[in-house]
Amino acid sequence: MVLESRDSVERNANGSAFIWLPNDDYSGNTFYDRWTFWDQADPTNYVNRSTAFEERLVYVQDDGRIIMKADDTTRLDKGTFRKSVRIESVTKYDGGLFILDLNQAPWGCAVWPAFWTYGNHWPNNGEIDVIEGVHDNEHNQIAFHTADGCKLNSNVSFTGTTQKATSTGQNQTDCNGLINDNSGCGITEWSRASYGPYFDRQGGGIFAMKWDENDISVWSFFRAAIPSDVTAGSPAPSTWGLPSAKLDSSLCDIERFFSNHSIVFDITFCGDWAGNTYATSLCPGTCEERLMEPSNFANATWSINSLKVYKKQNLAGQSPLSSSASYTSHHEIRCMLGVLLFMPLIPYILSLGIHDLL
Repeated sequence: MVLESRDSVERNANGSAFIWLPNDDYSGNTFYDRWTFWDQADPTNYVNRSTAFEERLVYVQDDGRIIMKADDTTRLDKGTFRKSVRIESVTKYDGGLFILDLNQAPWGCAVWPAFWTYGNHWPNNGEIDVIEGVHDNEHNQIAFHTADGCKLNSNVSFTGTTQKATSTGQNQTDCNGLINDNSGCGITEWSRASYGPYFDRQGGGIFAMKWDENDISVWSFFRAAIPSDVTAGSPAPSTWGLPSAKLDSSLCDIERFFSNHSIVFDITFCGDWAGNTYATSLCPGTCEERLMEPSNFANATWSINSLKVYKKQNLAGQSPLSSSASYTSHHEIRCMLGVLLFMPLIPYILSLGIHDLL
């Protein structure tokens, strides 16, 4: 009967059935309980847990919204690093469906925010950049970083655009994080609602990252377009249309190159990307000068409703279907349940005479 209420039964390539079950829910007043605050030396002044709470860089609003922000009140001397936050999940993951519901993501000149996952011994256990951008960009940039041997198959269908290597001008499909300035293999989302001020003006939305043995795929939906199955808590990614980005297993052994990941939120300033591209952006002055004035960082804020993680659960007793079979998974299951519910009535029906049935 549980299956009857779920229209979210998914299929692997071999036809075997599975569903996504709730695993972890990061939301509300307990959101920060299961994160560590990364405060190692860095050009961004990442602060520890106590400082973050004392200076209101992190807090939960009365309406349950989770706020994570940069210092936007302190005027700095030139060359001083601005305070910010980077948090990492205590729980580590070897896959899952990660759905982040945002009201606002950070943006602005000199700002480099990211929502990502990574494993130990970088890049050997992989990195997945779900949300990343700099300055006033309007298009989210998704990227995968791995050890040598993993490649992006650009012939696989997705809606984003494969980024080009700066040195060759060719599509950057080698995900090796130790070459090409550590850029990995990246994909730029086509939608202007995927990053920056336009995303915020739409009321935010969701980003979803599916990671299993078949592929790692990323979708984004602005608020008015969130799929109903996500809202209902029974996500079915196969019904969402093409992802913005997809790293499939045809040229990359997902289980070999990605494992034991922490989830990360951060707000970085300048640095390798935002700093090195500042001069070619439309931002005023220099990146170092930009850091001095606190009002420049009024939009350097994460406003989060929830981050929900689902785990993949194979359905016992579901035999794979042949590749030539045609099916509608939830319809099949309802038919089977109907048969099971009808079977106990058969002896009673047979005991009736024909006149009783008429």
